Amino acid sequence: MSARDFFHSVMRIGPVQVGTHRDRHGRTKHAAVCTADHCGWSSDYTSRSAATLAARTHRCRIA
Repeated sequence: MSARDFFHSVMRIGPVQVGTHRDRHGRTKHAAVCTADHCGWSSDYTSRSAATLAARTHRCRIA
């Protein structure tokens, strides 16, 4: 299955997407994921505001 099947409430901030998903324990998590080619950055947060802040401040190292 692709990551799209698990995420909902997805919003795009530049090259980064912020989405909500449930972890394997059923808790709601918020993820920030960079969609730039070869970047590979992603992180989970407990609040949407933290994920949004991470998305706004993320800088890709890929030139």
